Amino acid sequence: MKRNPRKVKWTKAYRKLAGKELAEDATFEMERKRNRPEKYDRELVATTVKAMKRIKEIRVARQDRFWEARMAGSKERQRAADRKELEEEIHLVKAPGAMAKDAEKKKVRVVAEDMEQDA
Repeated sequence: MKRNPRKVKWTKAYRKLAGKELAEDATFEMERKRNRPEKYDRELVATTVKAMKRIKEIRVARQDRFWEARMAGSKERQRAADRKELEEEIHLVKAPGAMAKDAEKKKVRVVAEDMEQDA
């Protein structure tokens, strides 16, 4: 079965299109395949290896910054979702007797506040 790679979530094309990975970066230019034979000398190879290490450091730093920017608001969203889930599913955390006592305390407070407002 043929599928569109931009719609299949595990493909590189989807991740770049959805903004989950860096799409354009100057460090990607260094990884291109070149089909020309090159003459090397020892100094050129040594400087190239040093440059490759530095380029890798730069790429990792850029990917980390990209991820941090993408995840900037996720902690607050996750905290709000957790709080909402806890409020909805509190019966799983608290015992039924404790929940009944809390409900009675709330009723007493409401009644006391109403009496203060009337006075």
